[in-house]
Amino acid sequence: MAVAYPFSAIVGQEEMKLALLIAAVEPTIGGVLVFGDRGTGKSTAVRALAGLLPPTRSVVDCPYGCDPGAAAGLCDACRPGHAGKLKSRLAPVPVVDLPLGATEDRVVGALDLERALIRGEKALQPGLLARAHRGFLYIDEVNLLEDHLVDVLLDVAASGENVVEREGISVRHPARFVLLGSGNPEEGELRPQLLDRFGLSVEVRTPTGIAARIEVVRRRDAYERDPGAFVLAWKPEEEKLRRRLVNARKRLASIEVPDAAIERAAQLCMGLGTDGLRGELTLVRAARAVAALDQDAVVTDAHLRRVAPSALRHRLRRNPLDDAGSTVRVERGIVEVFGA
Repeated sequence: MAVAYPFSAIVGQEEMKLALLIAAVEPTIGGVLVFGDRGTGKSTAVRALAGLLPPTRSVVDCPYGCDPGAAAGLCDACRPGHAGKLKSRLAPVPVVDLPLGATEDRVVGALDLERALIRGEKALQPGLLARAHRGFLYIDEVNLLEDHLVDVLLDVAASGENVVEREGISVRHPARFVLLGSGNPEEGELRPQLLDRFGLSVEVRTPTGIAARIEVVRRRDAYERDPGAFVLAWKPEEEKLRRRLVNARKRLASIEVPDAAIERAAQLCMGLGTDGLRGELTLVRAARAVAALDQDAVVTDAHLRRVAPSALRHRLRRNPLDDAGSTVRVERGIVEVFGA
């Protein structure tokens, strides 16, 4: 099995790395969309995140990896045995790839032909959504995803539940995951309905500094020549970052969000003309996660400023009188609300 590139060894791309850490600390953020040039480490960063996450406790033999401590979120198979009898084990957090060519049956699940032919039983063969439960679902080139799969993702993302009706089978199971997507905007735009489901949107660019480009090449070459040695060399940094992530998760519930911070978030969203209230919610939740990562007790303007571009740039209406990019418009709004 290939050894994943260490998350802490990624050069630059600070906004992308912060957004992924925020999603790991606060799953309700709604996921992360990473758009930008080819070869800028988008897929590498997402797959590196998997190696950074600590294992979680799940029910033994459950096809959906149910949390034994959350009775309300158990599947039908686990619920009858919840009276303190469920066996559990530590398992890696799932990070599941959804290929562009995947069929709907592979994504949502299909009839288990082996059981049907051998035992005469009608049962569900769980799909990618089942595997991604309590983890991350990653779609590379998400802007090229077929419309019928986009519709499925929108339904499941809204309900947190996957309903499968195939060949006389009707099964529903929990499917709560963090959606991660990457793509190149030159290859097409994302459907607005799906774009709105992503909590954070990050723009990545090819490094322009010579020192950064040299360091990227040096590290990548060292990794590909001897992955094991490279990962071992970065292990102390990975452990340090993992502890920071775990501590932030524990601290998250205790972070104070003053009314003044919520007011600032609302002022910024109103000034930018964002639709709905999802912008404020995402902005506040992301700022709280950053405060937890920074070991701060209270959300401040500094936290809001750091996450505002990624929380709001994809929520702006098109303005025919303003040809500035969405990032520039958000930055102007930040100056108007928070000052230079």
